[in-house]
Amino acid sequence: MLRRVFADGLPERPVEVFGLRFRNPLGVAAGYDKEGCAVRGLACLGFGHVEIGTVTALPQPGNPRPRLFRLVEDHALINRMGFPNPGLVAVRGNLFRNQGSGVVVGVNIGKGKETPLESAAHDYATLLRGLGPRADFVTVNISSPNTLGLRALQGRAYLEGLLKVLAQTRLEMGRPLPMLVKLAPDLEAMELQEAVDVIEAAGMDGVVAVNTTLARPNLRSELAGEAGGLSGRPLFRQAWAVVESIVRQTQGRLPVVAVGGIDGVESARAMMDAGAALLQVYTGLIYRGPGLVREILQGLG
Repeated sequence: MLRRVFADGLPERPVEVFGLRFRNPLGVAAGYDKEGCAVRGLACLGFGHVEIGTVTALPQPGNPRPRLFRLVEDHALINRMGFPNPGLVAVRGNLFRNQGSGVVVGVNIGKGKETPLESAAHDYATLLRGLGPRADFVTVNISSPNTLGLRALQGRAYLEGLLKVLAQTRLEMGRPLPMLVKLAPDLEAMELQEAVDVIEAAGMDGVVAVNTTLARPNLRSELAGEAGGLSGRPLFRQAWAVVESIVRQTQGRLPVVAVGGIDGVESARAMMDAGAALLQVYTGLIYRGPGLVREILQGLG
C-alpha cells in the first residue's frame, strides 16, 4: 500500500556512485532509523537509499531525556541523542530481516560513549566486521557533537590512524565495501581541507557532508538555546558550503553525499549543482512528510 501511494510513477533517475547503483539520488540520513527496523517502509516511500544508525558496538541508552526539540518557527531540530541504539548484534539481526528491500542500505557506525579516543579504532573495526556483510556501504561517523570528544577524530592526529585500521580491516574482509566518512559543518577551512586530504589518501570512497551544527544562525525559536546539534533549514548554507568546498578541493574525485537543510526542490537542486553525487533528508522529511520524496525527484527531472 505504501509503495502504491508514494512511489508508483516516480521518475527513474538511476545513479552510479562508489560502485553501487541507486535507483535515484535521494536517501534517508542516519538518525531517522537508528535500529534498522524501518528499511522496508522507507524504501516504499521511493527513496534510493536508507542509511541506518548510528550503531555502536555495545547497546547504549543515549543521553538523558528530553533530548530532541522541534524548533517549528525555524523548520529545524536540536538533538542531543547520544547514539541510543541496541548495539551491533541486535542491528545485525534487523538488517538480516530487512534483506530484499530493494533499496541500497548504508550503516552509520560510531564510537561508544565509554570508549576512549585512543581505543576508538577498535570500536569502528568491530562494527565494520560485524555489520559490513549486511550493508551496501558503511559511513564512519566522527562528527556528532553529542558524544564527548568524538569530533577530535576529525583531526589528522587521530584520523590517519583510524582510517588506516579500517582500510586494513576491509582488506581482510575480502569485500570491496564502500566506506564513507561523515564530517561536521563546523570545521575551519584548513581543518576541512586536511580532513579531506586524509580521507582521500586513505582510500575512502566518499564523504557525507554534513552532520549537525553547534552554531545557532539567526534562530527565532525560544528553544534555540538548547544544547545539541542543530539540523534543518538553518543548516543549509553551511552544508552547501562544505559540499562545494570538498568537490572543488578533490575536483570531483571523492563523491559527496549532501545532507543538511534539504527540504524541497530548490535546496536539492542547489546541492546537486554544487557537485553532490547523492542527497539525504532528515529534518525536511519530518516537517514536510513523505510527499517530499516525490516533490524532489519530480522537480529534479
